[in-house]
Amino acid sequence: MSKDVILDKYARLYEIPNQLALLGHQVECYCLSYQSHDDGIWDDSNELKQLIWHSRSYKGLSKFKIWSYPFFLLQQLKKQSPDIIIAASDIPHVVFGCWLAQKLNKPFVADLYDNFEGFGQAKIPFMKTLLRKSVQSAQLVTTTSQPLAELVKNQYLAKGKVVSMPSTIDREIFFPRDKIEARNFLGLPLDKKLIGTAGGLYHDKGISVIYEAWEIVKSQIPDALLVLAGPYQKEFPIPTDDRIVYLGSLQHRDVATLFQALDLGVISILDTPFGRYCFPQKAFEMLACELPVVVSNIGEMQYLFKAEANTLFKSEDPIDLANTILKKMNALSCSQHKIEDWSEIMLRMNQDLIDIYKRNYF
Repeated sequence: MSKDVILDKYARLYEIPNQLALLGHQVECYCLSYQSHDDGIWDDSNELKQLIWHSRSYKGLSKFKIWSYPFFLLQQLKKQSPDIIIAASDIPHVVFGCWLAQKLNKPFVADLYDNFEGFGQAKIPFMKTLLRKSVQSAQLVTTTSQPLAELVKNQYLAKGKVVSMPSTIDREIFFPRDKIEARNFLGLPLDKKLIGTAGGLYHDKGISVIYEAWEIVKSQIPDALLVLAGPYQKEFPIPTDDRIVYLGSLQHRDVATLFQALDLGVISILDTPFGRYCFPQKAFEMLACELPVVVSNIGEMQYLFKAEANTLFKSEDPIDLANTILKKMNALSCSQHKIEDWSEIMLRMNQDLIDIYKRNYF
């Protein structure tokens, strides 16, 4: 996600342990850095919670020692004797978590914030098999979308409870705001119609569909601009166009300001294993800012917007995207969806963990 879960306190990987700690659990988190961060321990505890983060990194010539990481974890957990082990983040961490739970004879929970089989790690021999076997053995599996939950049930043949638990957003950051104020903050024109998106502006994230659709849209709406924010690939640059505004990579709070400034948000998702099972976080972020949206008719988005035909467009079809944008711009309206905060969502997961604890220890 190009964010540091400890320092940025970012999204699902931070909020699950944080909310469990706020509910009264003593939580210890172990992170493996793939980007050569410093080792360290961060105590995030206060009068309301007990939450400690550990980060381990293998730099330079010591990278080959990364294979010893599971054994390091085993020694640490033997000292702490946790009641439940929860693993998340990617394939190696889920596999490590399962192995540790078996070694320590502890209940195991897997959180899948995406279809990990769509990650590059899945190309390594045996990784998919190890992932599926690990998930099969979990007593609880939480997924970021209903399609992914169904995949886990029907193809992974998970033995434990499987729960669709989409990530949510920080309502203190994403909320409705005066459009003029937001545009002034970002230096955007006040007298133009602004259509846009934020996130990875990558080919495999569907941005090319937006670029192609824009060629149609700009000829039909003379006073419209396409506003973009996020990293892009040098080999797939942003088109040279005086009606495309590129804001660079924005801070998390400034992404919210962008969504508050736009007239229409676009979410393009490709029909790929990743796209079919992901939950694009910007859907909730845009909706929380009361921004009208158009979205690919893929995966979880089909469930979320099933009653709104004017919101969905055919994935990878720039002509249908352009037509959907044009129709939406003629009758702008924001979708009405209740977006729970993390404290509400985690109350349900907490009850599942309590049930697991009772089954295993009483």
